[in-house]
Amino acid sequence: MLVDSHCHLDKLDYEKLHTGIDDVINKAKERGVEYFLSVGVTLAAFPKMMEMIAPYDNVFASCGIHPLDVESGYNYEQFKAFAQHEKVVAIGETGLDYHYQPETAELQQEIFRQQVRVAVELNKPLIIHTRMAREDTMRILREEGAEKCGGVLHCFTESLEMALDAIELGFYISISGIVTFNTASDLKNVVSQLPLDRLLVETDSPFLAPIPYRGKQNQPAYTREVAQYIALLKGVSVEEVEEATTNNFFTLFSLAQR
Repeated sequence: MLVDSHCHLDKLDYEKLHTGIDDVINKAKERGVEYFLSVGVTLAAFPKMMEMIAPYDNVFASCGIHPLDVESGYNYEQFKAFAQHEKVVAIGETGLDYHYQPETAELQQEIFRQQVRVAVELNKPLIIHTRMAREDTMRILREEGAEKCGGVLHCFTESLEMALDAIELGFYISISGIVTFNTASDLKNVVSQLPLDRLLVETDSPFLAPIPYRGKQNQPAYTREVAQYIALLKGVSVEEVEEATTNNFFTLFSLAQR
């Protein structure tokens, strides 16, 4: 059994590719993917996402403001209210992205800090996006006491040093389809050295479809390709990767397998 620990179910193509969330889930289940974490990135889209996933006990949610969406309309009180929803098991996707929007770095940092504080207060793990902001990301996590709630560095593409620093802080590392790309030699090397008991797998659907689906829209069913590739890199069976990453997911988010 696998868990897609990070997907955006509200952003999939329901006109041409899927007939609805039922269809997405059934395709995933056919490939052994049984649980899903649907990740929020803006407050405006959060209510619709929650309405879409409400009927599904095997779909959990997170609430956050993506660093590239900090100018999309942010209200702290509304965010905190959304974050307390019983179906919300994590805070994020939040973090810092200096690659695409370095000009909003100061605003990103302030909203990131606020989300970390809410995560600590509510004792809900963080889902972290970081790009070209390694030092500031880790500094803010430490300064705001993120070790109290833990979390995950999602869609990880950073250095081994950053991964180990995050693990020391009590965080997990989530690997996406990027690891299968021919250009991802550095990431392959990092993943081969990380402990299996600290790894999660994800698709980040509808983005970053793994080989052999690269260029197509991603979907939770493709979590299996990520797990298979990690098994190859680490020289273990796919079953070992399945068991470890699934257990890690339920441990991190304090959930009982149903």
